[in-house]
Amino acid sequence: MVLTKKRILVLGGGFAGVDCTRKLENYFESNSDIEITLVSDDNFLLFTPMLPQIVAGTVTPRHIVMPLRALCKKARIYESVVRDIDPIQQHVTLEGTPEKIGIRIHYDYLVIALGSKTNFFGLNNVERNSFTMKTLADAISLRNRIIDMLEQAENEKNSKIKERLLTFVIVGGGFAGVETAGEINDFLNEAISYYHNIKLVDVQVILVEAVGTILQGFNESLSKYAHNKLEKNGIKILLQHAVTSFDGKNVTIKKLPSTSSNVKHEVTIDSHTLVWTAGVTPVEIIQNSAFKLKNGKIIVNEFLEIPNHPEIFAIGDCSQFDREDVNKFPPTAQLAEAHAKLAAYNIKQSIESKEKKKFVYKWKGQSAIIGKHYGIAESMGIKITGFWAWVLWRNYYLNKMPNIEKRIRVWLDWNIDLFSRVDISRYGFKRDTSKEYRELDEVDDVW
Repeated sequence: MVLTKKRILVLGGGFAGVDCTRKLENYFESNSDIEITLVSDDNFLLFTPMLPQIVAGTVTPRHIVMPLRALCKKARIYESVVRDIDPIQQHVTLEGTPEKIGIRIHYDYLVIALGSKTNFFGLNNVERNSFTMKTLADAISLRNRIIDMLEQAENEKNSKIKERLLTFVIVGGGFAGVETAGEINDFLNEAISYYHNIKLVDVQVILVEAVGTILQGFNESLSKYAHNKLEKNGIKILLQHAVTSFDGKNVTIKKLPSTSSNVKHEVTIDSHTLVWTAGVTPVEIIQNSAFKLKNGKIIVNEFLEIPNHPEIFAIGDCSQFDREDVNKFPPTAQLAEAHAKLAAYNIKQSIESKEKKKFVYKWKGQSAIIGKHYGIAESMGIKITGFWAWVLWRNYYLNKMPNIEKRIRVWLDWNIDLFSRVDISRYGFKRDTSKEYRELDEVDDVW
């Protein structure tokens, strides 16, 4: 039994934060003494695994976003940005806007699930000129850019300029980079049928990866299959290369030394479009927090608690275990979901003064799409390639969507796409600018 009212505050509207909130709602569905609050900088959950399909137009943008208020019906929701976390006073301060003063929310239990942002490794001109694949706006902006390049190239007489317009560079050979490269390539191969002056040989998609293989977390044979299939589909893959500069017209790439050669050299690729998917880093509020960090992430114990603060949990991309042997898994939505379930369970156990569980991760497998009708997958020692891996990816992620209506809409999008020509319409959308948040001179206290 809960003797006094408890306030649970969850920060972050991504997979980890939403899954944790929904689990807490289930635990305390009929308990009016538990108050759950969710803070997110958007009012929707973005289903990020399908972002590359927004670029290709396979899926409609609004079908991969789910309103938080439809998913989390018991929780109180704030759409805002976290300005400060005070673990001593046990409150979180949210930013104000020109129309609204800031808010300070007090808590008894806090779940930090603020995710990550794109890591440009200090390459300022790359950050300034490249596209990323973290948000819905990113995917739509990239789609519009590709169509812009096709429209300009169609009537371009200068062969050098035309080559630059039709060269697309994707940096990062992980899930996001490989799947984005595959979707862009498929889209271009179909889209050029609308353009009389653009031939298939004019278009070039280049995937750049710093290590010696793509999709590094997969079995070696699956990574090799994916590499060969992408190259067969026309994608050029540069392994052991790193981008050092991009000014909006030229991509400078450095050959990294390998075990067989210590020779370094730089090459320049003429391109107007670079997509950066080469890594993530925690957001500033985490990096500037009072918590102990490792690799920029909050250190947690085996219960997902922050040491010396058993009332605070950190989950998802912004957390890292204090034991190295538990940090071997990549930061995927599957891992975030496992974090979320345990954090919610341990909060329930703590409130009820019962024994908490330690984190034990049961890896279910992984899959990736490498182009239309092709994929790779592995689970329980079984390796699958080709069409059935592609089907497995679709079935798995379709069933992971928490909203049945959106599931149906995506399924319809996929089936319509099988029997229709590619859509080259540009979305009437421009990359969103960040909200104008004002400095806080006063805040509302929420107890």
